[in-house]
Amino acid sequence: MNPLTFIARRLGAAVVILVILVAAMFTLSHLSHTDPAHAYLGAGASKSAVAAERAKLGLNLPITTQFFHYVGNFLHGNLGVSYRTRNPVTQDLAEYLPATMELAFYALLLALLLGLMLGVASAGHWRGARILKFVMVSGASAPLFLLALLGILIFYGHLGWLPASGRTSMPNPPTGPTGFLTLDALLAGRFNMLINALEHLLMPATVLAIGPAVSIGRVLRGSLVTVLREDYIRTARSKGLRERAVLLRHALRNSVGPALSMTGLQAGLLLAGDVVVEQVFAWPGIGYYAAQSIPVGDFPAISGVTLVLGLGYVLINALVDILQRLADPRVRI
Repeated sequence: MNPLTFIARRLGAAVVILVILVAAMFTLSHLSHTDPAHAYLGAGASKSAVAAERAKLGLNLPITTQFFHYVGNFLHGNLGVSYRTRNPVTQDLAEYLPATMELAFYALLLALLLGLMLGVASAGHWRGARILKFVMVSGASAPLFLLALLGILIFYGHLGWLPASGRTSMPNPPTGPTGFLTLDALLAGRFNMLINALEHLLMPATVLAIGPAVSIGRVLRGSLVTVLREDYIRTARSKGLRERAVLLRHALRNSVGPALSMTGLQAGLLLAGDVVVEQVFAWPGIGYYAAQSIPVGDFPAISGVTLVLGLGYVLINALVDILQRLADPRVRI
């Protein structure tokens, strides 16, 4: 299949999945017992005010018309107004999303590094591989909230090495241009702020990364073990190459395809776990925003977070499939 055709079909499939997700959120909003107009106006609103607000929101229109309005609003970036903050949901997400993206980026980067270490060390039977595997599998077996609390008790409460909450403890952090505090601090030349931001990132990013890292490492190890039995690997060994060179130069490149696919799947799980981790570490991202919105039934905020996370998951998996196709032309949809 032509690479451009593959990319077009994969992006088309991503669009279909997003439409299904939007339809699911629309259905859930109508199955909910919360009246959007009443929730927005407050418990003391009169019936006439609620009826006027329902008409303003288009809730009196036929269900099919409401659905097309919902899809149109989504395409234009209109996700409604939060019942809790009284701000447009897109405005709230623009405020909270950069913190989540920064945490997810570093967590995924850390998961890839740890997964690579685990997979290569296990397949190559390197010294210390069993200890690394035991520590990582033990961490991945624990619930996220328990692992986070354990990290706070040890590295903040007992050792005092790392901070327990927030993005930074320093005043006047930079607010732009990227929204990533680490990168903005670097661009501003505030290296003390950069170090402080990395210290705040390390514990929540590690908690998020351990589970995906174990899954990526296991898949990579299985692929490496299979590739190491191939004829060209025997040829490389017969030339006198050291085992480490054979593993890293010849076997690793042909083993990354399954690991890339697993990375896409684990990125979605990482985004799902982000809600729990942000709540424990008081990380000011969309997970923390959603956790505050759930108890008050703020459905526009909850659906906005769900759609953003779903969009991120779909795009990441599409990108992974495209990269895997470019790495190995034999890959098909």
